[in-house]
Amino acid sequence: MERHQIGLYLAAIIAGSAAGFLAPGTAGALELAINPVLGLLLYATFLGIPFASLGQAARDVRFMATVLVLNFAVVPLVVFGLSRFITEDRDLLVGVLLVLLTPCIDYVMVFTGLAGGASDRLLAAAPVLMLAQMLLLPLYLLVFVGPGLVSAIDPAPFVQALVGLIVVPLALAALTQRLARRGRLARRGALGQPWLGQRVMAAMQALMVPLMMATLAVVVGSQIVGVRQELGSLLAVVPLYAAFLLVMAPLGLLAARTAGLDPPATLAVVFSGATRNSLVVLPLALALPEPLALAALVVVTQTLVELLGMVAYVRFLPRLVPSRTAV
Repeated sequence: MERHQIGLYLAAIIAGSAAGFLAPGTAGALELAINPVLGLLLYATFLGIPFASLGQAARDVRFMATVLVLNFAVVPLVVFGLSRFITEDRDLLVGVLLVLLTPCIDYVMVFTGLAGGASDRLLAAAPVLMLAQMLLLPLYLLVFVGPGLVSAIDPAPFVQALVGLIVVPLALAALTQRLARRGRLARRGALGQPWLGQRVMAAMQALMVPLMMATLAVVVGSQIVGVRQELGSLLAVVPLYAAFLLVMAPLGLLAARTAGLDPPATLAVVFSGATRNSLVVLPLALALPEPLALAALVVVTQTLVELLGMVAYVRFLPRLVPSRTAV
């Protein structure tokens, strides 16, 4: 399954679309399943974070600084410029800002690894990226949209998402790794069975691809009818998402080259700058007030555009990096 991840993810999107179109009555149930499935996916993702060596990863100052500057200084400038084309439509603007201002912390690892990038470094950076975007997103919205919108947004869903989708899975992943390390150091039982932590980690690693497929399927299946109904409005953001992918590739390469990163780290930086956190911010978009209901569909549209863009990234970026990276 790992060798055919991209094809399987596209198949999951098609299956979710078919379920949404053929059985539109299931949309509510699928929407309720988003958070539980996403929580499991993030737990499985966080299990790959080397908690025991986070101190060493944090000392990789050049890589960490490059990723943070690219995502939280360069990307906001790009997003501000692109979003000026839709300032008259508040629904579209809020959806675009929510998704483009938040760097991905889940399937970015998959695509980075497929392209030969340093996915392990991105795993170590994931908690920092998640915390930074949760703290800075309200500030970006305040600057780009104004205090009227920020005051109209209920902060409770944001706090719930932070706790339920980040803090809890992260804490459970750290606990599981600790149990697994104890199991490796201790003797096995009389029946030769590994300890619980090791078994859970092995099971979740095997479920990574199915969990990503399930997440994509429930997200698309729950929203695809709405996407079709609002297609005329949503088409306005497709060029913006495509332009973002085109612009962020050279900007990511330039940032990595300026920092003097090696080719695997360069690929990781480029993917981090281009890949967005659509799956995590979707629950936040769904919790927006009714006048901003279209924002959730704007987020889903970005997912569909981005996955196609990632296929191109995986194919073409490895050809560009060796000749343009200072090693």
